[in-house]
Amino acid sequence: MSVLPEPSGRVVVTGVGAVTPLGTGVDVFWPKVIAGESGIRRIQQMENLELYSCQIAGEVPDFEPTDWVDKKDARRMDPFLLYAIAAATMALKDCGVELTEELKDEFGVLIGSGIGGLKSMYDQTKFIHDLKPDRVSPFFVPYMIADMASGLVSIMNDLRGPNHAVVSACSTGANAIGDAYEIIKRGDARMMMAGGSEAPVNPIGVAGFCACRAMTGRNDEPTRASRPFDRDRDGFVMGEGSGILVLEDRDHALARGAKIYCEIVGYGFSADAYHITSPHPEGRGAAKSMNMALRKAGLEPTAIDYINAHGTSTPVGDPMEVEAVKKVFGEHAYKLAVSSTKSMHGHTLGAAGAIESLICILAMRDSIMPPTINLENQDTDPLINHVPNVAQKRELNTVLNNSFGFGGHNVSLIMKKG
Repeated sequence: MSVLPEPSGRVVVTGVGAVTPLGTGVDVFWPKVIAGESGIRRIQQMENLELYSCQIAGEVPDFEPTDWVDKKDARRMDPFLLYAIAAATMALKDCGVELTEELKDEFGVLIGSGIGGLKSMYDQTKFIHDLKPDRVSPFFVPYMIADMASGLVSIMNDLRGPNHAVVSACSTGANAIGDAYEIIKRGDARMMMAGGSEAPVNPIGVAGFCACRAMTGRNDEPTRASRPFDRDRDGFVMGEGSGILVLEDRDHALARGAKIYCEIVGYGFSADAYHITSPHPEGRGAAKSMNMALRKAGLEPTAIDYINAHGTSTPVGDPMEVEAVKKVFGEHAYKLAVSSTKSMHGHTLGAAGAIESLICILAMRDSIMPPTINLENQDTDPLINHVPNVAQKRELNTVLNNSFGFGGHNVSLIMKKG
């Protein structure tokens, strides 16, 4: 007979973990976010940088794989897997749950990646180019496919609940959290590990995004290159890392006396149905995802105190998002705040929605809004508060996180203080 409480239909966050360009672990990276520090540097893990139009990125500093896996696995695994394992390990420890046999059957994993093992793909393809197919690693396919972050976290922790992956480009991390929220809400699991992981900083990844003409060319000023909502922005800065949350049925969390960071109350998602890389110019899909999240949360727009914007520092994307916010929130758009932390950690692609959801959670916990750094000449609506350059103290009870992706994906998550 089950000793677990009946599902409540409400979902809270009880554990967090992160690997970011500003450091590994919440205690390391969060103070840097609040201080407005940049994690953007000249790329260290590539040679012949002069061949690339963009030579800077948000690389994860001082990451030691053997802190999380043994030496053999550290050599074999793609970085996106290592980042996910590290963030998941931190999140599981943070939630403080005892993994009983009964709970393991009710604990799932949903970790996505926009691209998956791109470094593995690049490294192993070189053997084909050199006509040495027999040198391709037997671990290539399993450690390249995007679902393996979910698979490995499940295997390593014997978590036997729902397990799959999401791939929706730069919306992936937010979609993963939203889908995990729905899984718990409908009673298919009591707990879920959810988030995203990405490791795109390698020759083929950088060259591909450069070819899209989406990246900045401000190579001589790395820390000033990512500048959302600023007149002089010229493209995004790529980042890497992972963000993982432990989501849990609220009554289950209360019954075990868990620390509750917040409650997830709204999840909206939509399609632009417009273009493979460009957002809809009127923010049609972005507005729809925000409206859906508000409707499902049962909230009026005036309930939102802060928005962590998708805000990638691209000429088209930033003003589109601001117009969509104004369309959804009306006059309240001038009372809430809309900042982009990508100005500090860059665009971590499939991990972005998870890392930025975590930032929203910590902002509520500490009653502080993280800044948009490098905002010197705001060219969006001047009355919108983008929290320029310096964090602002403010009581935050309800926050929204936006994530948009190539293919026209849009995701909005709403979280309330627990």
